[in-house]
Amino acid sequence: MELCRIEEVADGCARGFDIGNQRYIVVRQGQDLFVYLNRCPHLGIPLEWFPDQFMDADGEFLRCATHGALFLPDTGECVFGPCTGQFLVKQSFARIDDIIYLK
Repeated sequence: MELCRIEEVADGCARGFDIGNQRYIVVRQGQDLFVYLNRCPHLGIPLEWFPDQFMDADGEFLRCATHGALFLPDTGECVFGPCTGQFLVKQSFARIDDIIYLK
C-alpha cells in the first residue's frame, strides 16, 4: 500500500499520513527513512496537536505534544517522559524509486 512520496517529507522532518483509520509518521534524515504508527505508547493517542508538528524545537527528537515525551527518530525509543524505555511501533516499509510503500 502506497504511503507517500519521499519528497513529501523534508530532510530532518517528520510528517503524518492517514490511510483508512490508521495514522502513520514518516521521519526523514537524509536518505534514511523511518515509519511509525502515530500513537504514543503512554496514552495511545496521536503525538501531534497540530498537523505535522512532530519534532521538538531543536529538530532532534519526535515529541508527544500531550505530555512532552521525547523519542529517538531512528529507533522510536522514548528517552524522556512517562513512557521512558518504551517504543513507538515501527512499521515495515519498502522504498521503490521515490515512493514509500507499507508492507
